[in-house]
Amino acid sequence: MKLSDKLAAIEEDERVAAEPVRRRPNRAATDRTPDGLRDARRASGWQDKKRKVRDLVLSEVAPKMSGLTTEKIASEVRNALDRILEREDVRVSPSERRKFVQEVIQDTLGYGPLDPLLADVSITEVMCNAYDDIWVERDGKLSHTGAAFSDDIQYRHVIEKIVSAVGRRIDESSPMVDARLPDGSRVNAVIPPLAIHGSVLTIRKFAADPYTVKDLINFGTFTLDLSVVLEACVRGKLNVLVSGGTGTGKTTNLNVLSSFIPDGERILTIEDAAELQLQQPHVISLEARPANAEGAGEVKIRDLVRNALRMRPDRIIVGEVRGGEALDMLQAMNTGHEGSMTTVHSNSPRDALSRLETMVLMAGYDLPVRAIREQICSALNLIMHLDRMPDGRRIVTALTELQGMEGDTILLQDIFKYRTQPGDGRLDGELCATGLRPKFLDKLAEVGVEVPAKAFRPPAAAQNSSASAARLRTAKVPKISHLVRPESVR
Repeated sequence: MKLSDKLAAIEEDERVAAEPVRRRPNRAATDRTPDGLRDARRASGWQDKKRKVRDLVLSEVAPKMSGLTTEKIASEVRNALDRILEREDVRVSPSERRKFVQEVIQDTLGYGPLDPLLADVSITEVMCNAYDDIWVERDGKLSHTGAAFSDDIQYRHVIEKIVSAVGRRIDESSPMVDARLPDGSRVNAVIPPLAIHGSVLTIRKFAADPYTVKDLINFGTFTLDLSVVLEACVRGKLNVLVSGGTGTGKTTNLNVLSSFIPDGERILTIEDAAELQLQQPHVISLEARPANAEGAGEVKIRDLVRNALRMRPDRIIVGEVRGGEALDMLQAMNTGHEGSMTTVHSNSPRDALSRLETMVLMAGYDLPVRAIREQICSALNLIMHLDRMPDGRRIVTALTELQGMEGDTILLQDIFKYRTQPGDGRLDGELCATGLRPKFLDKLAEVGVEVPAKAFRPPAAAQNSSASAARLRTAKVPKISHLVRPESVR
């Protein structure tokens, strides 16, 4: 046992011995108390102490906070906490004092019980359904945590603190908001009356060190051949649409694709809440803005896309298209801003085109469907589709090329396709080339970008299976008289 623990135990025994007999708990009565009820009472008392001390610290430090740096505010909070614990009737045992002080500082300066969850690199999402109901996602699996806020007041205070840090507000007139943490993590908050059973806070964490293409290859999201092809496509200024469902890693993959952009180009990023982490030296980041309390001052993504065209961009990257900005994005891709990228929610590459058609119509123009499809076909070159496997893995399941129009239909051709193993379902499969030569190779050759032919070569097993299937189609089935003797037929 450590010396500090021994001293803490001795001090605790001395404190108990010094108490009057009438105040000591009845040992037999304590033993008869159910364990769950005893733990609940202990936790309730701990939270009551924290709430009392936190309120006292805030009342003492708040008048001094204006003009102070974060370090000085932290120092003031620690000093005030020491003084309050000495003079107030808050009894905390020496062995628990360090934990108590740490939690009070987290509640005062940080995000309370969310701080250790946000610091855990294995957690990819934090979901608060109520002040005492917090879930996390690890490796694609959800699990409940024992963490909880002191009460709903502290919970709402943390939400308002996150939202106000990026110039947003959340109240009854604006009960739903998107924001971000200082490290770029995406935040969504919904409060009553929209959230019926209490405020809901969802935090999508991003890695402090952005993922690279090597990381995605190690995760199984990419293959080496796919990364070679994608790098050539980005350097050759092909327009790419990243599609997939919620939580499939569209933003992460868009980050990796943008890492292939050469350093000498001017890049403009446009997002609802800034999440992209581009490493190039010449990046301009624009962020949409919601309306203020009077309902004025709203700046939509569509307005930013229009303004971006006047800022001499080499490439435009839109975090996600959800509405009429799809038309402006297609126009930008068709008017000299090649090599642009964006994401869209969809279940398949074909569904992504259908969603784009719908969003173009949301711009308010009565355009014929054929004209919209011609715009899409001439603007986009590739669709990279992502799926989330039942075991939580996020992988690229298709790299699809837009090859032109046939009548009113856009022709699609899969360059890479995720193939499942027979009998094993989606859990066991691989992303492999289809063996088809893409049309964009001619465009890449014009700008001096070459792609090794072996990158498009299908695996040997696929070739053998296709050859055997062809043999089966051409084989003649012999008559039964050629296989058995007449006696056995009878």
